[in-house]
Amino acid sequence: MQIWAVANQKGGVGKTTSTVCLARALAMSGARVLLVDLDPHASLSHAFRVPVEPAPVGSHDLFQADGDIASVVRATDIERVELVAAQPALATLERRGASQPGLGLALGRALHDARLRYDYALLDCPPTLGLLMVNALAAADRLVAPTQTDPLALYGLDDMLRTADMIERSRRRPLPRFVLPTLHDKRTRSGTQSLEALHERHGALVCPCPIPLDTRLRDAQALTVSSPVHSRGTDAYAHAATWLIESTSTQQEAA
Repeated sequence: MQIWAVANQKGGVGKTTSTVCLARALAMSGARVLLVDLDPHASLSHAFRVPVEPAPVGSHDLFQADGDIASVVRATDIERVELVAAQPALATLERRGASQPGLGLALGRALHDARLRYDYALLDCPPTLGLLMVNALAAADRLVAPTQTDPLALYGLDDMLRTADMIERSRRRPLPRFVLPTLHDKRTRSGTQSLEALHERHGALVCPCPIPLDTRLRDAQALTVSSPVHSRGTDAYAHAATWLIESTSTQQEAA
């Protein structure tokens, strides 16, 4: 099972949309996909219409001593895609982390039990550097960093990549990273220049098929129904998923 952390320390860059669309594209290729919502705001869980009341079982339970991933997984309307929903209690983990040794590796231990059941696990991370993002990056085989193609978003991406470097040194094994340009408006000078700057700074790490600004991607719930949503944006995500798979295979062969 490949674990992809979908993360950026800047909000509003399309992390949840990217997580859903990449998962659908992977599933349509025949892969079994597990989604894990690690954001206390639970955007991914809301997109899949997980009820707020009663409080669902979910990702916070994985940080308990007896956390069992099989007991918190739920089916979705997308064939071959399952979900671990977010819980409001995720917001309390930062306080616990200061007094509970080993909590930074809890997610990796939980996901280990799912390796034979899925081909991919996609982790939708909160937009802040804390215990939840550290857990995701510590467990991940790959970092997928969505970023808007505008100048301010590029600064947020730099912060994210510095964090990835820090986690890579701490865990003492490589953390390959990929940059996914999102919300790209090729009609604007800012969008074009920002995309060019991404390629100049990060070269082959940048997905060659940017995700266009597409109003049909704004309705996250429309992306989680059983019948596929086809648009310029979803087609671009399908190409991005193929590129990520091929790039991962190339890196593994090189290693």
